[in-house]
Amino acid sequence: VALKSGASFQMSNIVEILDAAGYRRTLTRIAHEIIERNEALENLCLVGILRRGAPISEQLRALIESIAGVRLPVGYLDITLYRDDLKEKADMPEVHGTNIPFSVQGKRVVMVDDVIFTGRTARAAMDALIDMGRPARISLAVMVDRGHRELPIRADYVGKNIPTALEEIVQVRVKELDGEDRIVLLKKHRRKQSFPVRHVSAPGSLSLSAAGHGRQAAPAARTASFHAARPEFPSAP
Repeated sequence: VALKSGASFQMSNIVEILDAAGYRRTLTRIAHEIIERNEALENLCLVGILRRGAPISEQLRALIESIAGVRLPVGYLDITLYRDDLKEKADMPEVHGTNIPFSVQGKRVVMVDDVIFTGRTARAAMDALIDMGRPARISLAVMVDRGHRELPIRADYVGKNIPTALEEIVQVRVKELDGEDRIVLLKKHRRKQSFPVRHVSAPGSLSLSAAGHGRQAAPAARTASFHAARPEFPSAP
């Protein structure tokens, strides 16, 4: 029995995208952009998409209030029942509950989320909002745009554009849920594995490794040297 080296993937490489200070600067920039693009802040509201969009929307409200002196209304939106993959799930997903204590009718709504990926969460959030009324405008603010869109949707306010592979994970960590404000990228790396491979040899033949590592020597008893097997020729007269 020999050992062959294989490869599998495990998620262990953590790449820091933004530390706490960078996170704060990024969110502050988004707050300034929201203020600049919306002169009538009195008609503006923030709606955080559960889960991490909710605390991020509260952080944004505090920043906007400190900059512009206006305290925006904030609500939380659960899009679970609006997901387009709901029928594919065997178990009923957990519903956290929407809490929007104001009317969105005629409002300029900024949806807030941690990451935009395929765009399906944003689509579900818009469907949920429109069921509650007819906003004057809906825009989207995210901390990270990681690409790989499956729907023609883009964010209006983006903290960081991060090129990613499909199998990688972007984590936006917030103090309210994770104990820290930080953004990290979880990358996959190869992990070597070993598993048995048997070598099978036919009697009197060369043995070829099943793992493709080359030929083994034939049994010594059946091996003869070239010189010993060479016939003797008489010398020329």
